[in-house]
Amino acid sequence: MFEIVFLGTSASAPSIHRGLSSQVVKHNEYRFMIDCGEGTQRQILKSGIGFKRLNHILITHGHLDHILGLAGLFSTFSRWETIEEVTIHGGKYALERIYNLLYGVQIIHPRKSQIAINFEEISPGTIFEDDGFRLSAFSVTHRGPDCFGYLFEEKPRRPFLSEKADALGVPFGPERRDLVNGKAVTLADGRTIHPDEVLGLEKPGTRLVHVGDTGRTDDILPFCEGADTLVIEATYLNEEEDMARQFAHLTAAQAATLAKEAGVGKLILTHVSRRYRERDIYEEATRIFPNTVVARDFDFYQVRRGECIKVEPE
Repeated sequence: MFEIVFLGTSASAPSIHRGLSSQVVKHNEYRFMIDCGEGTQRQILKSGIGFKRLNHILITHGHLDHILGLAGLFSTFSRWETIEEVTIHGGKYALERIYNLLYGVQIIHPRKSQIAINFEEISPGTIFEDDGFRLSAFSVTHRGPDCFGYLFEEKPRRPFLSEKADALGVPFGPERRDLVNGKAVTLADGRTIHPDEVLGLEKPGTRLVHVGDTGRTDDILPFCEGADTLVIEATYLNEEEDMARQFAHLTAAQAATLAKEAGVGKLILTHVSRRYRERDIYEEATRIFPNTVVARDFDFYQVRRGECIKVEPE
């Protein structure tokens, strides 16, 4: 399961009800912030998720409305000393701008700061992995170089069939753990039990795709196919399709068409322009792909295989 919290959903400039682009994706003990528009640290406080374990920041591209909040965020980090190390993942252009933002005006003093900041230049492919999931980057087309989308993907697994293990006399404990991990075990009576005897057919894991600003969908279709949830921009409506093309953004209809062609489970639209009413964005998209929502600040979704559920605050 993945969880995603929307901290900012506005395009280009904040509005009364929407902050600038930022989301946090959670998986077990990991947290990944995607972009950090101006004012994000206040959105974190309002959301209640806190600053702990924000050790990975993923940057979609280097435009200021997606990175300017890093200055305030790291200023707070340096005062509160809540985090010892942070890795910022992004393209070369974005990382250069962020470095100048943080160090050029000494938001972070390289000799006095207690925070270790790692700048990791990424390219398409796997950028983070553990035993249970993989995080990959893929190129998207927007204004400027080194723009990326991100795919969060749980690794396929074979379910453990307890009834078969019971019938074979496999005791509870390390033997079952080893079988789940693909290792054969020898029981006390000398019998050897192989994983295939107690594991079911492989099941695909949950897939969450996040795309920031982009002006095309054909080049990202393969990465979106079969995703349980697709989060993507919808900066314009079809009535201003020419402007969308000019500034390398999508219309709500284009985002919905991508979701339909890719066979995703749920479409979540973000990067919303102040020029439109939310219901107009929603109506344009749902005419093409009914299972669409327009994200609002502080929306919280849980993404599982085959479903995406909005969690209401307690």
